Amino acid sequence: MKKFNFYYLAILTLALISCSEDATDKPGGGEETATDKYIIAANPIASEGVADYLLTTESVSEGAISTEGNGVEQDGTYRYYITNNNKFFSLLYGQGNPGAVTTYQLNENGALDKLSDFQSETVHTFTNVGDEVLMTRVSRSSESPVASWYRLDTETSQFVGEGEINTAALAPEGEQAFFSWMTQVGDKVFAPFFSIKACCNNTFGTDYPDQAWIAVYSYPEMELEKVINDDRTSFIGRYFTNGLSVDEAGDTYAFSSSIASSNGTMTSTKPSAVTRINSGETEFDESYFFDLEEASGGYYVTNHIYAGNGDYVVMMREEKAPYSVGTNLAIINVYDKTFEWVEGTPEASSIQNVTSNNYVDADGIVHVGITTTQSSYVYNIDVEKATATQGLEVLGGNITAISKLDPVSVE
Repeated sequence: MKKFNFYYLAILTLALISCSEDATDKPGGGEETATDKYIIAANPIASEGVADYLLTTESVSEGAISTEGNGVEQDGTYRYYITNNNKFFSLLYGQGNPGAVTTYQLNENGALDKLSDFQSETVHTFTNVGDEVLMTRVSRSSESPVASWYRLDTETSQFVGEGEINTAALAPEGEQAFFSWMTQVGDKVFAPFFSIKACCNNTFGTDYPDQAWIAVYSYPEMELEKVINDDRTSFIGRYFTNGLSVDEAGDTYAFSSSIASSNGTMTSTKPSAVTRINSGETEFDESYFFDLEEASGGYYVTNHIYAGNGDYVVMMREEKAPYSVGTNLAIINVYDKTFEWVEGTPEASSIQNVTSNNYVDADGIVHVGITTTQSSYVYNIDVEKATATQGLEVLGGNITAISKLDPVSVE
């Protein structure tokens, strides 16, 4: 694939695109300043191969919003989202082709402004590191075992750094690393990876199913400091799925699904579990282990959302599979090692999708998009009570992401 020079990409500033109602008049004239709004990405269900729409709403606790005649249509059918510096970034996954990065901001009238839209490489991981977004594109080719990384400045929406990582040098001999995600931990970047056979392009099989690895990098140089490993679990995270999160004390918790395979068969003998790396350390804490399969009665974790104070919403599934979404939701506390199923969600058999890109409000309520055979709703999860309440319905579309922005006054 042709390599792009990101330092000289032109940023195209486009006109305002509004996806919300005009500001209402104040008594006595003037305009009422908009409040913060949730950004709901939804994929229309009217036809196949259509792009997401970005919808805005002040509340996700009730009511309904439709994709018909509303929202900002995205360019491209596979979009993923991240928020940083009070801006909303829409990333196109090009499936091997060049992607794109589109930047939005909520203006003082409550509408989305498109700030920039430029071509980039398709990436497999993207994460916030301070006021930057770090992106990586990972090759599965044994002839070119390279991961390319790019630093996006969220103030200017321009790339300010790039480099390459030799993934064969990270993995056991005869295999190469494939990053599941990257996460800022203090002033470093932790990059969990699964090891894949170098002999078998385009597959994720491994001869090392019972190992977890994390490559530790300096930032912003992205220089490798060390690779740490743990043989109590299989690899951390999943394809395109973050497996790490950092709590208020700076401790890092690592989630393993235990889905390593060889020739299409699950081969890991380790349980789905949570391990820990203590604040300031770059080794696994051998004294900490939370067996999620034992706690749940035989389920494994597919994703997690940190809600604060050691509490997580976790998506669980009984039958192991590399890409399937967990449709059984639970609350765990990694400090006390407690586990409780969430009440109030739809029957797992009726759920078609649970969003991986979700939002946690300041009061600890976790907003998750759940699409069933009937419709697509935001479910609002009270972590302390382990209960979910059905909220906003998205008509004519399936929710793919939930975020939130504050309005910005542009002088």
